[in-house]
Amino acid sequence: MRSLCVFCGSSPGRSPSYAAAVAQLGATLAARGTRVVYGGARVGTMGMLAEATLAAGGEVVGVIPQHLMDYEVGHDGLTELHVVGSMHERKALMADLADGFVALPGGMGTLEELAEILTWAQLGLHRKPVGALDVDGYWQPLLTFLDHARDEEFLRPSHRELLIARPTVDELLAALDTHAPADGDATDKWVDR
Repeated sequence: MRSLCVFCGSSPGRSPSYAAAVAQLGATLAARGTRVVYGGARVGTMGMLAEATLAAGGEVVGVIPQHLMDYEVGHDGLTELHVVGSMHERKALMADLADGFVALPGGMGTLEELAEILTWAQLGLHRKPVGALDVDGYWQPLLTFLDHARDEEFLRPSHRELLIARPTVDELLAALDTHAPADGDATDKWVDR
């Protein structure tokens, strides 16, 4: 994987485990020669990821909408920084620049980005791997919900498998590296005709 889009938070979170996992992810991606694509901010786990990756000699590409640059939260020391007009443009460009996706623990924005990229995979708009770094079980409530949606037949089993969650950086990256997308017509898999 040459380029990984990482969905991060604008807050650091409560637990020191989050910062440690973010630092490890940044250093590991830099060592692997994998370019990081992220939301372009210098705050929260976004800023932590950028700093860890850059400190380890990696490349970091930020994508941030103008209204967030106006709040002066944009990171000015990145390899590249793209300033776009809207949140929609931000997510589309991040997706175009990436070979895969990882969600770190985060809030509403992180959840929204993860849900959208999973929906795009479900619809067959991309065939890239999607992962969640499940630090200290952070994503377990979401995984339980997805299992429930599958059991209630609102989510097909193959679509439940689109989200790869692992507790450590090494386990998650290994799972993403071996990801094999399902073949076939995506609409036949989610539309009851």
